[in-house]
Amino acid sequence: MDRRLLDLIELADLDALLRAVDGLCAARDWDALVELADRCEHALQRGKQLWPIAAHIDYRLALEAPGPYAADVLTSELGRFAHGPLTEVAASTHSFDELADHIELAQPAAYVAQERILRGEDLRDDPRARPEVLELPLVLQPWEPSYRLPVFKATYVEVPEVWEPHAPLGEVAVEPGPALDEPELEAALLDLVTPWTAESNGAAQAVVVEGDAAAAASALTVGSLRIGPLTPAEALQQMAWAAASGGAHGRRRGGAFGRFAVYYTVALLADLPWPAPPAELGAAADALRWYRWDEGSPEEGWVLRIAVEDAEHGWAAAIAATDLAEDAASS
Repeated sequence: MDRRLLDLIELADLDALLRAVDGLCAARDWDALVELADRCEHALQRGKQLWPIAAHIDYRLALEAPGPYAADVLTSELGRFAHGPLTEVAASTHSFDELADHIELAQPAAYVAQERILRGEDLRDDPRARPEVLELPLVLQPWEPSYRLPVFKATYVEVPEVWEPHAPLGEVAVEPGPALDEPELEAALLDLVTPWTAESNGAAQAVVVEGDAAAAASALTVGSLRIGPLTPAEALQQMAWAAASGGAHGRRRGGAFGRFAVYYTVALLADLPWPAPPAELGAAADALRWYRWDEGSPEEGWVLRIAVEDAEHGWAAAIAATDLAEDAASS
């Protein structure tokens, strides 16, 4: 290795090492990057806190390096510090075929496959996609929403916002319905935003009640209530966006998890067995009535307020989740 890089490691000069990583990426010297990451990790044993450099190198390899190098870092423990799961990062810039033969474990292979499916690949004839892991279809279904997919850059990630719903909100009376005992469904709704509440500043509540969507949303509001319809695609897109995200400060879980969360939650709402046939799930999502709601005041930060009702059986569920960045919370 270049003597200058060895000196920077001994000096623990993070800024200079980051510039060196940029240079090696520009030169496409992937072997040198791998060696630099290894040496930074080994330097931890000598008390040099260089794990951020090693983590950044793993992220850059997943993002920019050829398939064999990108696949090799997918299970890195330092991946938890990246801008997104390394399976999502690598899949955002590589086809499945570029990566699949170099992924040894079933779980990362399945997650990479699902990320590529979200980007339009049809992997129904590819056993390397490991469908048994997530039990999701290996091609997008006609009823699925347009998933909001991130664009990863060298030092940040851009995540598109969800669609602006077409239908307006209208004020309704706050009249909570009687609570129903549905812990599994409530847990699934709350799991859509687990990073918001467990790793960030967020809060979330979910309920299942007897009555309609307004009755469910009423159980979660302390003020006025406005509610408006969502199309199934709008509702599923919001759910997938929330489940994939990390909120203001939590760790992003990725588009593959977002898709899984949508499928699993709809299966519970429709009382379908898991894994449910995709066509039945689509029909169930279309049969349910979906709504968004708020309490009449401007929303800030990360927000998921959805209600869904089963008019045929007379019950509804709702979730209220918010997460604020620290500067917004303190202002």
